[in-house]
Amino acid sequence: MNAQQDPVEIVEVAPRDGFQAVEQFIPTHIKISVVEALIKAKYRRLEVGAFVSPKAIPQMADTAKIHAVLATKDSSSPVRLSALVPNAIGGQKALDAGVSDLVFVLSASESHNHSNVRRTVAESQGELEKIVAAGRQVDGFQLRVNIATVFDCPYEGRTPEKAVLDIIEHTLEMDIPVEFGLCDTTGRGFPDHVAALCGGLIDQHKSETMIGWAFHGHDTYGLGIANALSAYNAGIRIFDAAAAGLGGCPFAPGASGNTASEDLVFTFENMGIST
Repeated sequence: MNAQQDPVEIVEVAPRDGFQAVEQFIPTHIKISVVEALIKAKYRRLEVGAFVSPKAIPQMADTAKIHAVLATKDSSSPVRLSALVPNAIGGQKALDAGVSDLVFVLSASESHNHSNVRRTVAESQGELEKIVAAGRQVDGFQLRVNIATVFDCPYEGRTPEKAVLDIIEHTLEMDIPVEFGLCDTTGRGFPDHVAALCGGLIDQHKSETMIGWAFHGHDTYGLGIANALSAYNAGIRIFDAAAAGLGGCPFAPGASGNTASEDLVFTFENMGIST
């Protein structure tokens, strides 16, 4: 590859996906200082928390406070601060807190969706409809739909492509701009599978002007960078990653940390691909 290759955008998810795996509560001021340091390191999109039950994930209980502080900070260039929401209650709490950049999560597999958010896939889709209805009333509303277990489920094995397609088609029926995050939740996706699925989805929806595509990888078996490159070659230009490879889904047995941001930056930059 050379310097003429399309640049990529890296979404830093350590403050959410990374921190949620830490059992001891991290003081709010430390979380804020970490986000500020990442912004100084020139990350322009960061997922800084989640509006979830504090009983389920206590680490995310201060997300509204973190957003309130960061929203008042001046930056030399625009910074997008998003938050993950698993249901309509979380979505409304995020909107009420002034967070308009939402990341909704559901799984392509029924088993993982029930383990992760205690709902069927159909019920999660109903929650998304409520969030979209509320978001339409908010200036600057932006939506990412993270589809977990796109490639593999820790309970069911390889995920049927139709399950992924059904979620995408149902979302598109809502007629709203959306970015789909294709998530290798377990890190058991392989480069050929990642390339084929990502490329196929992009090709099938190339006429849709309101769709964006992102890849969210884990490095469980050391394939995080290889899979990211396969996704890039398939046409994806947005990548989630976490500083130091922090994180891992607490509801996906065996899944380890995210692909490390610094490894992704190092790889792309040395291939002549701007980050």
